[in-house]
Amino acid sequence: MLKETDCIFGLRAVIEAIKAGKQIDRLLIKQGLQGALFYELMSEVKKHDIVFQYVPLERIELVTRKNHQGVLAWLSVIEFQHVANILPSVFEEGKDPLIIILDSVSDVRNFGAIVRTAECLGAHAIVIPEKGSARITADAVKTSAGALHVFPVCREKNLASVVEYLKNSGLKIICADEKGGAAVSQLQLGGPAALIIGSEDRGISHNLLSLADCRVKIPMEGSIDSLNVSVASGIMLYEIMRQRNL
Repeated sequence: MLKETDCIFGLRAVIEAIKAGKQIDRLLIKQGLQGALFYELMSEVKKHDIVFQYVPLERIELVTRKNHQGVLAWLSVIEFQHVANILPSVFEEGKDPLIIILDSVSDVRNFGAIVRTAECLGAHAIVIPEKGSARITADAVKTSAGALHVFPVCREKNLASVVEYLKNSGLKIICADEKGGAAVSQLQLGGPAALIIGSEDRGISHNLLSLADCRVKIPMEGSIDSLNVSVASGIMLYEIMRQRNL
């Protein structure tokens, strides 16, 4: 639930936040908004490549009825990074990169739990899409046990382009696919790698699956044939790190 206490509103307030270098997590703009301040806002939005959405007035007023002037924004709890700035430094340290790509994981607590596990098991970054991913809130930070304050999260426009970049950089692309692939313990998963985890309801999108070097699944014997996405991520990350430490 989006709360008024989590956001800033008003044209000038949002413009000044952007100019001050604040990272905007989400920006809603009333449909049909016009005027000099609106055009100044859009100039800053384009300059800083900020994701925004035009919405009806009612959508904004579900959050606040104060003098919002048709603009509502949420500041990022963390500072997002870019995977292209992280990967070279991992190689320079003589390490095999392990990058996790979350394809539209939308539950805040699942996201926080995955970040916590990734940090504990030696991964180097998590990549999420600009749209369709869980918002990074105080709940996410709490569930991550504070890992979100120290672990790199990269928010990227196009996950397929990121996967292509990682593949061209020598990383093995591993897709977690419960509908196919070999058991996670049966494949060689050492070396530079990227693990793609799909959304809770739809799994991994077809365009990312098509880029996979291998697909892995977790064998199960119980009557329930699926795992919570954060639990499944933990099992796969543990197996990858176990193989790396052999």
